[in-house]
Amino acid sequence: MKTNLRKPKKPQTQVGVITALSLLLIVFLWLGFQAYFPTPKVKKEIVAVAKDSIQSHRFFSETSFWNQPLVENPEIDPQSNHFIELMKKEPTGPFFKINLVAWTIPVYEVNDSTPRFKIQLHHLSAAEKKRWNTNRETFGHGKEFEAELVPIPKDAQADPQEDAHCALVDWKHRIAWDMWGLTKNADNSWTSNTGMKYSLDGEGVYDPRDFGMKDGESVHYYGPSRAAGVPAIAGLIMYDEVQKGEINHKLACATRMNAYKEHVFPAIWTDGFIVGGIPEGAVIQLDPKLDLSKFELHPGELAVAKALQKYGMVVTDIAGANTLYGEGLWGHPGKSWDGVLRENGGGISSISIENYRVLKINNRVNKGDSYTKILNDAGHWPN
Repeated sequence: MKTNLRKPKKPQTQVGVITALSLLLIVFLWLGFQAYFPTPKVKKEIVAVAKDSIQSHRFFSETSFWNQPLVENPEIDPQSNHFIELMKKEPTGPFFKINLVAWTIPVYEVNDSTPRFKIQLHHLSAAEKKRWNTNRETFGHGKEFEAELVPIPKDAQADPQEDAHCALVDWKHRIAWDMWGLTKNADNSWTSNTGMKYSLDGEGVYDPRDFGMKDGESVHYYGPSRAAGVPAIAGLIMYDEVQKGEINHKLACATRMNAYKEHVFPAIWTDGFIVGGIPEGAVIQLDPKLDLSKFELHPGELAVAKALQKYGMVVTDIAGANTLYGEGLWGHPGKSWDGVLRENGGGISSISIENYRVLKINNRVNKGDSYTKILNDAGHWPN
């Protein structure tokens, strides 16, 4: 008789003990390994802080016009060559320079502990009224600016030139203020010609319906510091972003050849005085196919040039030159543009105006300031 022989089974309790001991041994070995070779840990709160730090130092929302790169192969305006020829006639030279040490905008960070002031409106003298062709007593502050105290650091200085621009940013509360004609008085109070308050998370574009400008008058009567009616910090080349080697937004520029009573989005007004000139709000792009290695550019200047190719620049004001704007560093003794950017005599100014083109202009608005044309016709504007 055949008998089936089977391997005897181990008792269940014995199997359980062996399994438990094995698991304990694995745990002890893993803990010991971790003690000598700990796994690097990235705390979520650190990641969050880093992300917030990057976002907090970017003006306006991600969807803002100012933060959008240009489309590939954008449509060129039919009058582009005409506009470029106008800018080539600029007496100071057929190129774009960068205002760095005068006629630009300093920016100061503020917080909850920064001293706050009621900014008074500057009252125009008889000579100023004549110059600006107005009977008004003052220019103007925006409603939100006028309603609250404004934080100004102790060491803040406006641009020492006549424009005396100044901007303030509160990264914690995501708010900005800007002024034109800011003056500190002997009693430590402040006055200004204009003043605006706005969100750093907004679009960076004003709605003209909020102001009610009348054709022929200045936008400065209603609060904006820029003649095009855009925030003063929009398109400003900031020192820290240049040091990082990358600018991720459109730039602001000015020319002497801006159109008389003609502007386009994002501008809501204009102080141009050239009939047939380039409308304020127009976008100018440096040819994206231009080989930048042909120019002797500092790293910071290369960052500016690349931004001009990728994002372009927006005409926001008139000036006695074709110029961009770098952050004014008054009140920041630890910062200097020396060796970083050059105003002219090299750098961006070594790139001929012929390497730029004006992108397609749509929906022109035929309204604006008329005083600059009067001044220009009389031989008084711009200096």
